[in-house]
Amino acid sequence: MDTSVYVFAEDLAGEGLGPVLDRITGYGAAGVTVAAAHHRTRDVTPHGVTRITQRQDGVHFPVPDGLFGRLVPPLQPGADKDPLAEVRRACADRGLSAHGWAVFLRNPTLGAAHPDVTVRNCFGDHGFPADLCPAHPDTRGYAVALARAVARQGFASVVAEALHFATFSAQRLAVPLGPMDAFLFGLCFCDHCLRRATDLGVHAEVAREECARIVGGVLDGDLPAQGEVTRAALTAYAGPEVVAYARARSETVTTLVAEVAAAVTEEGAKLTYIDGTGAAKGYADGLPPAGLAAHDAWQLGVDLVALGDIVPSFAVLGYARDAARVADDVAAYQRSVGKDRELRTVLRPGVPDIGPFGETDATERLAAKVRAAKAAGAQGVDFYAYGLAPLNALARIKGALG
Repeated sequence: MDTSVYVFAEDLAGEGLGPVLDRITGYGAAGVTVAAAHHRTRDVTPHGVTRITQRQDGVHFPVPDGLFGRLVPPLQPGADKDPLAEVRRACADRGLSAHGWAVFLRNPTLGAAHPDVTVRNCFGDHGFPADLCPAHPDTRGYAVALARAVARQGFASVVAEALHFATFSAQRLAVPLGPMDAFLFGLCFCDHCLRRATDLGVHAEVAREECARIVGGVLDGDLPAQGEVTRAALTAYAGPEVVAYARARSETVTTLVAEVAAAVTEEGAKLTYIDGTGAAKGYADGLPPAGLAAHDAWQLGVDLVALGDIVPSFAVLGYARDAARVADDVAAYQRSVGKDRELRTVLRPGVPDIGPFGETDATERLAAKVRAAKAAGAQGVDFYAYGLAPLNALARIKGALG
C-alpha cells in the first residue's frame, strides 16, 4: 500500500527540510504530499518554530511566464528561490515520492482583487471572496494554468483540492439557518452559472427567485428548515427547479476537472482529485452525519460517476472517528468511480479523529482505519498533516503501518 504524509512548505522551511523528511521516513511513509499552492489560514503548529503559523494565499514556486491570464496566483514568501526543487531533490535522495498538493478555487486574495469571479448568491451578493466560481471563464483558465504550473514542478502527481463549488460559510451568523437554508444561500447565481443551467434546460431564474424567497424569509424570522440536505427533502422544501439547478452544476465541475486532468497528463503527471464533501461532513469533530460523502458529493457539484471516466486517482477524506465509517466511505467512492481507479484515503493521526486515549489504544485505532480503508478498496493512505499534528500523534503512523 502506497503512503504519504501531507506537509506544508512553511513547516519544511521552519523545521528544516532534512530533519522533517528523515522523520517522515522513520514513520515508514513512502512519500510526501507538499502544499505547492495553498490558501490563507492561521494554524496552531505544535512543534513548529512558531506555535502559530500564518499561511498566505499563493504558490511556492516561480510563476512561469505567459502561462496565466487575468488571474495570477500570488507568490508565497521565498517562492522566488524555488524551494520545491530542493524538496524534490531531497525526496529523491531518500527514495521518497513527491506529490504536489494544490488548492484551486479557494483564494481570498484573488477573490478580493477580482470579485466578479467569485460566487454570487441568490440576492446578487458577491459575499464569498475566498470562493472562486468554477463557471467563470477566467477562473477556469486559472485552474488549468495552475494545474500545468504545479505539474511542471516535477511531481509524480498533482493533488487537487477545492476544484468544485464551495459550501456556505459565514464568520458571524446570528440567524438560525438550517442545513437546507445554508445550502440554498451558498448556491452561485452568477451570469455564467445561470447561463450554463439555462443551456441544460433548467429554469434558472425561477430557481434563483425561489432561493431568495426561502432564504429571505428565514433571514426575516421564518423558522429554518430541519433535517439534512437530500434531493428528496430539497425538492419538498424548495421545489424541483432548485434541485434541477443544483444538479446542473455538476456539468460545470465535470468539464472543468476534465480540462485540468488533461493539462496535468500533458505535463507528464497524474491528477489525484479530492472531493471536499468528507471535510464538510467530518472536519470539525470527526463525527460526520449519516449520509456517506460519495452520496452527497452532488451538493458541491461533484458527479463521481462522470469523474470516474476522467480522473485516474481519487483521495477520500476519511475524517471520522469510526473505522467502519472510513470503510463505508471508501467503498461508496469505489462503487461510484469504478474499481479501475486508484483510491487513496486521507487520515488524521490525532484529534478529533483519534481521541486523547493512551498511546497504545490511539495507535491501534489509527491502524484499524488503515486496515479498514485497505479492505474497502483503498490502494494508498495519506496522513494529514505534518505541521498540524503533535509529534506523538505523528509517531502513531509507524505503528499503524506496521
